Amino acid sequence: MGPRTNIKEIHLMQRRVFIRTTATTVMAAALWNGRVWGQSPSETIQLGVIGCGRQARNNILNFIAREGVNGTRFMAVCDVDRKRARKIAELIEQRYREAGLRHRVRIHDSAEALVSDPGIDAVQIATPDHTHAALAMAAVAAGKDVYLEKPLTYTIAEGQALVRAVRAQGRVLQTGSQQRSSGYFHTICQLAAAGRLGQIEAVEVRIPTDQGEALFEPMAVPEELDYAAWLGTAQKVPYTEKRVHPQADYSRPGWMQIEDYGHGMITNWGAHMLDVVQWGLRMDASGPVEVQAEADYPERGIWNVHTRITGTSRYANGVELRLVAIPQGSPEQPGVRFIGTEGWAKADRGQFEASDRELLRWRPGDGEVTLKRSSCHYQDFIQAIRSRTDPVAPVEVGHRSNTLCLLHAISAKLGRPVRWDPRGETFVDDPEAQRFLSRMQA
Repeated sequence: MGPRTNIKEIHLMQRRVFIRTTATTVMAAALWNGRVWGQSPSETIQLGVIGCGRQARNNILNFIAREGVNGTRFMAVCDVDRKRARKIAELIEQRYREAGLRHRVRIHDSAEALVSDPGIDAVQIATPDHTHAALAMAAVAAGKDVYLEKPLTYTIAEGQALVRAVRAQGRVLQTGSQQRSSGYFHTICQLAAAGRLGQIEAVEVRIPTDQGEALFEPMAVPEELDYAAWLGTAQKVPYTEKRVHPQADYSRPGWMQIEDYGHGMITNWGAHMLDVVQWGLRMDASGPVEVQAEADYPERGIWNVHTRITGTSRYANGVELRLVAIPQGSPEQPGVRFIGTEGWAKADRGQFEASDRELLRWRPGDGEVTLKRSSCHYQDFIQAIRSRTDPVAPVEVGHRSNTLCLLHAISAKLGRPVRWDPRGETFVDDPEAQRFLSRMQA
């Protein structure tokens, strides 16, 4: 077995994630699985899982449903909550039993042990946002390909560093922006990109508001949760369940509404919808030049992300981006509308519409702009691993879309517009905003 990857040595903009070291030996387990299945990584992509919450569970079920048991195989899991790791391992084993296969899933004590496992080709990372960058950096340094949940990173600087690391190591990274594999969103982006709506003048994006409150209630740390590791480099604060994740089920975790761990709806739903904007405008390697956002930050106990965020942005070509907040319970759905001089097209997760229904039947011909098409985000990732080509949402895409989200968050925090240089990825003549590149706390 080669040298283990020490995550503590991954320095990423002073946001390293503390992950316990372990003496777990993985070679014997790797050999055991090799004897049972008799398949090499070239035949079956062997996967590991870091983070075993609700999104990880959904992804795993989709991987197994779409790839079966021969294209991929989940070999090992880890989570700072060992109870969740055990439940995910049991779920995977159950799914394989239902397919008539005997399989043992290893449970590692740490992410460090998992990324050092020589029996794993690629890892799925679905953890709180503030830990994404360090975990992904450690995985690519260990030679693993990565499926990383959105938003790609907690800060813009982390995203810049992760792009460099992925390319330097020659790894494949798929951002969990699943709408890039949706026929509805692909169609409207294809229409916008190919000029079928005329010159795009504006894009309207709808994302939900947040709600609720969580008062601090002192609680004992669950026996199987390594709370210090869960916090990572975030400030050390007492445990309460609504700060972390539910112990009884996979309902929405409280950390999604706390700024130390994520940025609220702008990087939750916004990461999906603003990614569609970048795609349709063919701005995957760029972004806006000015962003002005406003947000509400009511007193809600330990939950302190914005409840409502809106904004207006401008690209160098004159396209205006309008961010609209839709209240909880509204019949409106989160979605995107491209508005051009010759028509409009919009989509949400259940449908698409256009000013002329015939537009939705159009397909590009020879010589016309054609956006990459993927019918399944998970299969697209596996195909990219096999071909060593970019998936539909590679690291640069995830980074630029997340940057657009974070620019809104930064403008809202500052209470004023910010000017952005998308080529240099820096703020224009704005030292106050520049400090937010590597930290998001005021």
